[in-house]
Amino acid sequence: HPSAVVGGTERRERERRSAHNCVVLEPSRVRCVYYELWCVAANRTGCKSHPSRWTERMAGVWSSCPPSVSGAEMESLLHSGCKGEQSIFCDEYIPRKNGNCGTISIPRVMTEDEKQNLSMFIDPVTKFFEEVNDAARNDREEGMPAEIFEQLKEMGAFGLQVPTELGGVGLTNTQYARMVEIVGGYDLGIGIALGAHQSIGFKGILLYGTEEHKRKYLPRLSSGELVAAYCLTEPSSGSDASSIRTRAVKSEDGKHYILNGGKIWISNGGIAEIFTVFAQTPVTDPKTGETKDKISAFVVERGFGGVTSGPPEKKMGIKASNTAEVHFEDVKVPVENLLGEEGKGFYVAMNILNNGRFGMAGALSGTMKSLIRRTAEHVSTRVQFGNKLETYGVVQEKIAHMALRQYVTESIAYLLSGNMDRGSVEYQLEAAISKIYASESAWWVADECIQLHGGMGFMTECGLERVMRDLRIFRIFEGSNDILRLFISLTGLQYAGKQLREVEKSVKGMDFGVIMSEGLKRTRRLVGSSSAPSVAEHSHKDLSVQAEQLSQLVGDFGTTCEKLLLTHRKNIIHEQFLLQRLANAAIDIYGVAAVISRASKSLSEDVPTGGYERLLTATFCQQAFDRTNHTLQSITSSKEVKLDAAMSDIAKKVVEHGEVVPVHPLGL
Repeated sequence: HPSAVVGGTERRERERRSAHNCVVLEPSRVRCVYYELWCVAANRTGCKSHPSRWTERMAGVWSSCPPSVSGAEMESLLHSGCKGEQSIFCDEYIPRKNGNCGTISIPRVMTEDEKQNLSMFIDPVTKFFEEVNDAARNDREEGMPAEIFEQLKEMGAFGLQVPTELGGVGLTNTQYARMVEIVGGYDLGIGIALGAHQSIGFKGILLYGTEEHKRKYLPRLSSGELVAAYCLTEPSSGSDASSIRTRAVKSEDGKHYILNGGKIWISNGGIAEIFTVFAQTPVTDPKTGETKDKISAFVVERGFGGVTSGPPEKKMGIKASNTAEVHFEDVKVPVENLLGEEGKGFYVAMNILNNGRFGMAGALSGTMKSLIRRTAEHVSTRVQFGNKLETYGVVQEKIAHMALRQYVTESIAYLLSGNMDRGSVEYQLEAAISKIYASESAWWVADECIQLHGGMGFMTECGLERVMRDLRIFRIFEGSNDILRLFISLTGLQYAGKQLREVEKSVKGMDFGVIMSEGLKRTRRLVGSSSAPSVAEHSHKDLSVQAEQLSQLVGDFGTTCEKLLLTHRKNIIHEQFLLQRLANAAIDIYGVAAVISRASKSLSEDVPTGGYERLLTATFCQQAFDRTNHTLQSITSSKEVKLDAAMSDIAKKVVEHGEVVPVHPLGL
């Protein structure tokens, strides 16, 4: 049983914390933390506060609600938090070597004890998915067989991150990412069932539950005796989570909330006994006496009565997982089952999603590994036109892109989970980017894998079409990629706008130091020199070119953000063509930083694959450098602006006509 492997948790936790506090990172080891890349402490305006909390409140807004969210809530989200840290949105970037905020370095997050314990999990779990679980059968029968469910329970798979004292396995985020990587390589349907249970289903209890909640629910949830589900989506609220209609009103005696409403597309919805439910509650402002509906979060038991589920939904993929509607009719929820504060459920919902996203990159990294393994085997044995497929340039190009996407995704996954283990609370942007990059890369790799398998790849027997069907949902759920891109851009631009306002105030107040600083920065831009500091000295010497590319990208990115804000000001929120491009540039920059971080560590430690990782890193960085330069130039290009307007007009005409607009070429 895995829980037996993690004995001595308290001792190892002390060792791990000690290792974190004492480690001194060499200059050649660079740490990549996306939040710290964008919002580095010690800004020029003199703010000495702790890293900003505004992203904590802003995090995940557009993972569940679009920019059309109500004005009051958006205003609160956009303007909450501390002023002034440095950011690539302002072409500011100061790497350090001491492991504090502002450093780019590989985080050391596991003691040798923890690494050894993790290694003891890998072989048994891999063997289970190779020899016992049958992903094709699960897909065909559209469910998880009872014997598989029972064996997963015995393995401790339902409480991987629950503390051992509450019956769980007690894995760190990094350890968890490694375990879901294995699951993702074999059966994404099972992965979703397990993830819906613990990554989001009861995650609210771990993050916001009282000690009583944890003692009451977590032991039985960890054992698999109870299954959990996360209930947010409704027919009228997909991405716009703030528009949910489920309501919870206090009973006259004040002992219960009476819950009514319905949720759709709920993973584990038909089999769960414990639900994290979000509902509108009337909340009275103690200062004004005004009562408004605000979202609150609750732990709801099916046993409370009034909780029913619809039949399992018929889906394109992830068929091994249960998906169903859940209905609540006059459910009496004890007031003690409120999660967090009344009226703060929106933030509970978003932070649960943010916290759970990191595992997606790990899982999909595993999926890509499996697909690449299948591809390598096929092209090395398949002969066409007298030669093996592996000898053809077109095939080599596809495989190289597969390898690059997997390497970047894996680098992102473990940098993110590692920094979460180090105590970082500002990882919302990293989580959003990891979700976007991993889901889109895995889809691309699956598509090309099928392409290289030819007609065989299209056949059910081959098993690749199942993987592709399973992958399609990852670009949609837990925050659609389109909405997350807006979140990334608008979050950063909001901060950059604050910086520009500080500069404006300094000019009006004749703050000579700030005026000179800004003047010198703009002078460097005019003569073609990047105004962003170099990071070359903080990476491995063999990656100095790539580090300089990163520095230039950071500077150019900040310049572009400034131009956008000066041109569009508050109306930038409506410029979604530009915001999407800006997010794409940010994603590439993060990818560059991630692979430089990982490859620098490998080269510094003389890892056997260090030379190959350098090749991967140099190749990806050059591609990303060229791609991002083009993207940033297109954002301020008048030609591209005209093309955007044309695209908008084309789309409006299609919607207006309700179909394609041109008459048929045959006139019939």
